[in-house]
Amino acid sequence: MATKTVPVKLDIRAEHLAAANKFRKEMTTQGTLVVRLMSSPGSGKTMLLEKTAQELGPSFKLGILVGDVETERDAQRLAPYAPTVQITTGGACHLEIPLVERAFKKLDNAQPHFLFIEDVGNLVCPASHDLGEHLRVVLLSTTEGDDKPAKYPKAFRTSDVVVITKSDLLPYVPFKVRNAETDALQVQSGLKIFTLSSYTGDGVSAWCEFLRRERHRLLMASGTEDADQEILKPARPVRAAEKAAIIRTKSSRSAISKKTKAGKS
Repeated sequence: MATKTVPVKLDIRAEHLAAANKFRKEMTTQGTLVVRLMSSPGSGKTMLLEKTAQELGPSFKLGILVGDVETERDAQRLAPYAPTVQITTGGACHLEIPLVERAFKKLDNAQPHFLFIEDVGNLVCPASHDLGEHLRVVLLSTTEGDDKPAKYPKAFRTSDVVVITKSDLLPYVPFKVRNAETDALQVQSGLKIFTLSSYTGDGVSAWCEFLRRERHRLLMASGTEDADQEILKPARPVRAAEKAAIIRTKSSRSAISKKTKAGKS
């Protein structure tokens, strides 16, 4: 049987990257900071979003897009806190920009101050796809082991922030925060690292304060700073431990300015 080769000459990946850059530019123009969360299944993405929405919700307009292979359970959990759209992939192990664009159009709030995208639980495939985010955040739970940055380097190399979750379990699991931080920083020296517990709330305010300031940087860099100066005021006094976490994030340059000028490579 004869075979015939048909040249397609269509770079789908390039089209998706262009779409992601266009989406990021649109979000920048309207003052929306896009924050994407990646992690293994069960690392605490949804619970972190619950706590984040509870803290930021009273002062900011939020939108959430949440990805899973099946069910709408995460969207049901998050809907009481912010307008949420569930994206079910039907088997795909990651989200892609066309799914994000379609889901965003379904949000009740089309111009949120913060748009959170929770990717499908996976430390491999999502790292290769740009969803138009300003900040890419990878979560690592203490129950997973502290060797994940070394085992899954691309997820950490392409991220801007690492959040070590479930810190309340540190007394009960063989997880060394210093080991995880060392491996992560060897992969990507500019990473900002937070350690927190969504269950107890420890460290969540420092994380939210970081998000507030990153949005402010986005507005300043893009020249779209609005009149709402409340973004510079913490919702409550920051504890000493949380203040230390904030100070540590200041040591590396902001990821926002870099991505506002050019998309991720």
